[in-house]
Amino acid sequence: MNLVEKVRQTAIEQPDKVAYHFLGRDTSYGEFEQQVSQFASALQQLGVEKGDHVAFLLGNSPHFLISLYATMTIGATAIPVNPMYTPDEISYIIQNGDVKLVIALDMLLPLVDIGVKAFPQVEHYIICETMPDIQEKLTSLSDAAKDKTQLFSKLLSSTTATVEPVSVDNDDVAIILYTSGTTGYPKGAMLTHQNLYSNARDVGEYLAMTSEDRIIATLPVFHVFALTVVVNAPLLKGATVLLAPRFSPNEIYELAGSQKATVFAGVPTMYNFLYQFEGDIENFSNLRLAVSGGAPLPVQVLYDFEKKFNVKVSEGYGLSEASPVTCFNPLDRERKAGSIGMSIVNVENKVVDVNGNEVPIGEVGELIVRGPNVMKGYYKMPEETANAIRDGWLYTGDLAKKDEDGYFYIVDRKKDLIIVGGFNVYPREVEEVLFSHPNIIEAAVVGFPDPNLGEAVCAFVVLKDKTVSEEELRNYCAEHLVKYKVPKVIEILDELPKNSTGKILRRSLKDIQITQ
Repeated sequence: MNLVEKVRQTAIEQPDKVAYHFLGRDTSYGEFEQQVSQFASALQQLGVEKGDHVAFLLGNSPHFLISLYATMTIGATAIPVNPMYTPDEISYIIQNGDVKLVIALDMLLPLVDIGVKAFPQVEHYIICETMPDIQEKLTSLSDAAKDKTQLFSKLLSSTTATVEPVSVDNDDVAIILYTSGTTGYPKGAMLTHQNLYSNARDVGEYLAMTSEDRIIATLPVFHVFALTVVVNAPLLKGATVLLAPRFSPNEIYELAGSQKATVFAGVPTMYNFLYQFEGDIENFSNLRLAVSGGAPLPVQVLYDFEKKFNVKVSEGYGLSEASPVTCFNPLDRERKAGSIGMSIVNVENKVVDVNGNEVPIGEVGELIVRGPNVMKGYYKMPEETANAIRDGWLYTGDLAKKDEDGYFYIVDRKKDLIIVGGFNVYPREVEEVLFSHPNIIEAAVVGFPDPNLGEAVCAFVVLKDKTVSEEELRNYCAEHLVKYKVPKVIEILDELPKNSTGKILRRSLKDIQITQ
């Protein structure tokens, strides 16, 4: 069984069940399967074969869902790309990923002329139209680009032919996800059909998803957290995906209320924004579960959200290389604030020292993972693969500890550790204190060079009341932290830099000129 076969099975058994809702319109599983099969046929007619690579530069829309399942139906490999990436970032992925066909938003149409010249291996560009004047814009393309460009809607409507899914092995690559590396170029994590199916299945089981659930999909679906938790797992369970084009607290309040949402999944910044937003909390009265991932959720934000919306938040953990989920706080046992929970079914997590030996309970080490969800490897990077996967275990690069009950806690990223005069400072520990201050909305902590101590702690904060002084905030930290952990510098910003998934960009913060 794989994801394509499971959705087809649901379409046969419950053709009228709603698969996804988008901008006021419901699409049933029967309709979705028809769309997928027709688009799969169109891709084959364009020459896409089993094993070929298809890049998606798409946001949260039906185009993405149809393209993903159509690509997997014909045994090709999908490469989801953030459409907001710069041309240089997109170019690297298309070139390195050996892409044969690109499916893109119409806002990226001007890049097609560039792509035709730069990437002769790309045979076709399929444009998903959202702008009313798309036909006019097509006329501005060069003749060479026009020959390679097709419109998504015309391809979908021009064929009534359907296809049977191409036979694939569990080990065949379904998706390549390019991870944003901290140095150098991103690496393409190869996720197989077994990786995706097993993680969607196990996450769905662990979170007790049923066909009655209605899951808000406002996380960017090109990101692995959304791909598994709010797309593949719900579709595998025959649930309904409430597809939101973007994250807006006002729009999410409205969507949750009008569609009687039962599950919300988001990153910590989303939880913070929803908590701060003054909307009718009755809109979330049907919510049975909130899921957090992508970055550590500050404990104060978790408690505030749970109290306001009267729903438990289950924090979990994952990474692209693990499809992505390895841990979640359980629903049938105690939820421990600040913890990423326990190993989900069929997945093992453990904490090890530099030699790969498991450390005692409560001690900090590197988190490593093993299970059917662990990637096949990095595309065209055998050395990086060998470094990441050793003796069947995926080394995550995250520092963690485990308690006596089997709950794991992420302490921080190895690369984010701050060493002050020989003492280890974990940014998250300082951030938790800052978030407990009543006037702080957001906070992030990084290290910066210090001539005397090697490194010092710098905090960046966003405030409710901007009359609060840096000295007051520093004194507050001093009440809760040992001296070497207290931020030497506190910078007050209007907002913190974030990526498309809402994760705070620590690298960007380190580039900000601080005042010492």
